[in-house]
Amino acid sequence: MRKVQKFGTSIFLICLASASLLANSSHAADPRLDNLIPQGGQRGTEVVVHFHGGRVGQEPQEVVLYDSGIAVSEIKAVDANHFEAKLTISPECRLGFHTVRVRTSTGLTRVRNFMVGALKEINEVEPNSEFPSPQTIELDVTINGIVQNEDVDYYALEAKEGQRITAEIEALRLGRVFFDPHIAILNAERFELATSDDSALLRQDGVVSIIAPADGKYIISVRDSAFGGGGTSSYRLHVGRYPRPMAVLPAGGKPGETLNVTWLGDVAGNQTSQIIVPTDPQANSDIFFQDDQGTAPSPNVFRVSDLENLSEVEPNNNYEQATVVKAPAALNGAIGEPGDVDHFRFEAKKGQVFDVHTYARRLRSPLDSLVRVRHVEGKYAQVVANDDNAGKPDSYFRFTAPADGNYDLEIYDHLRAGGPYFAYRIEVTPPKPKVEVTIAERSRWIATKLELARGNRTAFLVNVARRDFGGPLNIVFENLQEGITAETPTMAANRTQVPVIFTATADAPLSTSLPNLVARLTEEGKTAESSFMQRTWLVRGANNVEVWSHYADRAAVAITNEVPFKLSIVQPKVPIVRGGSMQLKIVAERAEGFVDPISIYMLYNPPGVSSSRSIKIAKDQTEALIPVTANGSAALLPWDICVEGSANVNGRVLVSTPFAKLDIKEPYVAFTYPKASVEIGQEVDYPIAVEVKTPFEGNAKVTLLGLPAGVTAEPIEMTKDTKELKFHIRTTEKSPAGRHKTLICQFSIMQNEEPIAHTLGTGELRVDKPLPPKKEEEKVALSG
Repeated sequence: MRKVQKFGTSIFLICLASASLLANSSHAADPRLDNLIPQGGQRGTEVVVHFHGGRVGQEPQEVVLYDSGIAVSEIKAVDANHFEAKLTISPECRLGFHTVRVRTSTGLTRVRNFMVGALKEINEVEPNSEFPSPQTIELDVTINGIVQNEDVDYYALEAKEGQRITAEIEALRLGRVFFDPHIAILNAERFELATSDDSALLRQDGVVSIIAPADGKYIISVRDSAFGGGGTSSYRLHVGRYPRPMAVLPAGGKPGETLNVTWLGDVAGNQTSQIIVPTDPQANSDIFFQDDQGTAPSPNVFRVSDLENLSEVEPNNNYEQATVVKAPAALNGAIGEPGDVDHFRFEAKKGQVFDVHTYARRLRSPLDSLVRVRHVEGKYAQVVANDDNAGKPDSYFRFTAPADGNYDLEIYDHLRAGGPYFAYRIEVTPPKPKVEVTIAERSRWIATKLELARGNRTAFLVNVARRDFGGPLNIVFENLQEGITAETPTMAANRTQVPVIFTATADAPLSTSLPNLVARLTEEGKTAESSFMQRTWLVRGANNVEVWSHYADRAAVAITNEVPFKLSIVQPKVPIVRGGSMQLKIVAERAEGFVDPISIYMLYNPPGVSSSRSIKIAKDQTEALIPVTANGSAALLPWDICVEGSANVNGRVLVSTPFAKLDIKEPYVAFTYPKASVEIGQEVDYPIAVEVKTPFEGNAKVTLLGLPAGVTAEPIEMTKDTKELKFHIRTTEKSPAGRHKTLICQFSIMQNEEPIAHTLGTGELRVDKPLPPKKEEEKVALSG
């Protein structure tokens, strides 16, 4: 069963293009967004941003922003690879990362980051690469700069004794290149007062903060940690009096509640404030600290959940002093010094099950947690423990109480480290049905872009991971724009992947939407918490290790100009059988004048099925055949299949066929092969026992294949009543001697004017050399 959704409401965020740009419908494709200059701006201001990348200047129509607070106007193409736009940033705009894409009339770029700050924006001014001649700045500015190869940028400022000086850099987090910065605050005598390469809070970006020990000049240096750099090693350096807490406790709260929190790790000391926990399910679970000196330029990560917040009560360094809590709950605390251990105690009934998730590194805490649970009445015998989970340093385990009683939960750092902002949050919850939805990558490490041309189709695969439930699912797309139909089969209970086809009407508005992908159980009355996430790899390290990525909680779907071809599958009239093959016919409908080759391949292969990915519809042709084979264990179902096609139309364009059915069946016949032998130059009959499993009408043709060189057998025909096939095998003087175990039969029956091809095996033929002629005296002896 396939589910079809039609949508007629557009909810994309920002769309602006001049009439002259909309009027041009020449073919172009595959725009790329490499860089934004500048890559950020101050809230409450207007900034002209230059967008650079291949083909991004060809009919730019929309700057797509995932969040509110930025308005776009005056989109102007500069050249084919460059356009500019005015961004008006509201005074209330959220600080930090804002996800940006660009839609041209023919495609959608991948994501880039645009940063919104609270401080005045200035640019680096060269020369500033020598300590004696730094660039002079004031406090409370954001500097946009570039570290060239082996470059060091110096900035000088004046500060009063007791004044807080903080410098935080955005470099690797900009997601442009693998630029690992090092920053430092020095005094006028060139003594380092604070340095930072990496930080738990900011990953490979650093932050330094001091309280000025005296009136005078202070120097801030910026360089690559390995003295590398280059023209793409750009950064944003926030220099000011603002606070920079490294952690917050509690590290989470209930949606919409007013909560008192403590900010840990600022150089001026810990502070408390009252916050309102975010309620928007699409809002980042991030919070920013602000005091009378300013606002932190980047957030502290914060969990939003319905759990009761419980905090450790010191001393709780051993099980006798454990903080008593009631599960389910969220346990909050900090491993305050090296060697510190925190204990919590809770009751559980025999058989009661809890998931125990630790959030530390995911909250950007330096803590590498180790968590264990012991049974108090069971002489503190360990029930379960975990250090890392699935290669990541935050602990997780599922705990089942072996008996009624009290249980001690212990947490400490794996290396017995600790410090004032080694914060953690442990969520102890009953298991809950959950499903995680993602879009499969077409190419490894490249996030799939969902672009479909007017009057055409695009196809992609959706993956799901079920947790604590089973059953078939429907994939639903919420908030798709006008003019799109989404078609997807129901995902069977034993499947984790399903194909989806989007179809755009011929008059669909050129637009972008940011839909939610939701997985819903088909069984009435049953639900599972569904979440969607799409990762875009922005920076990869050695061996393609993930260094910095963007994670989106909504997909991006763009409707673009027409492309000069469409594809369709000629629906097979017959099944493919296990051990069989077929030729899948693909037809192209070409626009006048478009003659280029079109590469075609199946979006996916059903289990046990393989197909060629190297087939092309040749130049100026309209048809091609994709060879498809099914192995002996192919899943016996009718499968929804589709074929993708790509061509170069001033860049790569990609379209899809509609769905077709590929029905996989058991073989119609089974053959039992004998072992036979024949001398070179002789002939032999080779009988094969036949079992007809699916009766058929008419004659089938059977060909014996796999014979050695110089050995032949004529094809024969059979009917549904045939019990034995007898091939007459002929050899020649040149036939090779030996045991040949490669005999197979190709069985083909025509139905609905199409062949059903089987490959059935295997048999063995031994070809013997003739015995040598007897000597004359042996003949005489035998005759006597």
